[in-house]
Amino acid sequence: MPMLMPGDKFPDLKISLPRGESISLPDDWTDSWVYAFFYRGGW
Repeated sequence: MPMLMPGDKFPDLKISLPRGESISLPDDWTDSWVYAFFYRGGW
């Protein structure tokens, strides 16, 4: 995935959460600013 530049649209992502739920980015957030941090944990 290429680096996002100012003005680029955030790509559509569906993320599975630990409790079986899922969220879709950016559709599930309507605020103009969102900080998303991803931690893959230990492998």
